[in-house]
Amino acid sequence: MESTGVYWIPLYEVLEARGFEVKLVDARKVKNVSGRKTDVLDCQWLQELQTFGLLAAAFRPAEEIAVLRACLRQREMLVKYGASHKQHIQKALQQMNLRLDNVVSDITGETGMAILKAILEGERHPARLAQHRNYRCHATEEEIEASLQGNYRAEHLFALKQAVELYEEYRKKIAACEREIEQYLPTLEARRTEKLPGPPDGKKSTMSFEVREHLYRQLGTDVLRIKGVNAEVALVIYSETGRDLERQFGNEKRFSSWLGLCPGTKKSGGKVLSSRTKANACRAAAAFRQAAVSVGKTDTAHGAFYRRMSARLGRGAAVTATAHKLARLWYAMVTQGTQYDEAGAEAYEEKYRTRVIKGLEKKAKAFGYELKPQAAPA
Repeated sequence: MESTGVYWIPLYEVLEARGFEVKLVDARKVKNVSGRKTDVLDCQWLQELQTFGLLAAAFRPAEEIAVLRACLRQREMLVKYGASHKQHIQKALQQMNLRLDNVVSDITGETGMAILKAILEGERHPARLAQHRNYRCHATEEEIEASLQGNYRAEHLFALKQAVELYEEYRKKIAACEREIEQYLPTLEARRTEKLPGPPDGKKSTMSFEVREHLYRQLGTDVLRIKGVNAEVALVIYSETGRDLERQFGNEKRFSSWLGLCPGTKKSGGKVLSSRTKANACRAAAAFRQAAVSVGKTDTAHGAFYRRMSARLGRGAAVTATAHKLARLWYAMVTQGTQYDEAGAEAYEEKYRTRVIKGLEKKAKAFGYELKPQAAPA
């Protein structure tokens, strides 16, 4: 059957539960002659393609992983809706000339929410509002007080109240979704039974529970040792790709091709027309790109690679190239169960320098010359 919207899901699940082998195919790859389009003709065309073995099933993770994927996608939707109400809070504050965003990094953090609650309870004096400052806030009480000289009109206060209530309601739903994920993860089959060795990695996580131990037991390796990959990113990749990567994809090249992170092969007459990566809506690819942006700010080998690619090809190409390297590293770690040891930016730069020198020596030798190192000046 074709994967169109969400209409295929109930029929697919019923047929699969009854023992049928169901192939979900990409609608773009089974198009018939244009101008002859009806549901009956589509069914006949699918039947003909299947008769000759020309239908390739789309990737769908195992049933137990699909449950985890559904929960994480639900959480992603709730986070997106909650973020829109955060923007509504910001809009209401600006309409009242309350520039809280100038003095706190997050208006829904501890300091911001305490001030918002005080405003909704009737407090208007800037000095008393500034006293709700958390001790970790970088701005002083005097700076916060100067940003809270507002015009408290009734309609703006009403909009602020509803936005805060909706934001808090979505935070409750997100917490309930995370509790469901936390309870479901231990039910999945584990590859390792021993506890994760070593101290915690210290990475900040948006999840309300410890994810690292669950991922180690089920994937057989500590994927959070990869710089740029946090708990949320790792969970998304795991839920979208599963853990039997070698059986599902065959090798790391096919894995990166499915993610849409490798160069395209649009050629005609021996000429490369385009090598752009294909556009897709794969959440795992988006997670790898997010990790690539994060690792680009670190003093690691992948960070040095990102900066070199960014200077040479631009930021967009650097994100894709780094995400490609991270995807191949993920595949190797999950399929082989190996641990990752970060070499650091200096080791990468030295390796790159050695590779460049070897290439120059090879070119010089082809032209009949020999490269010799020059002594450093005194």
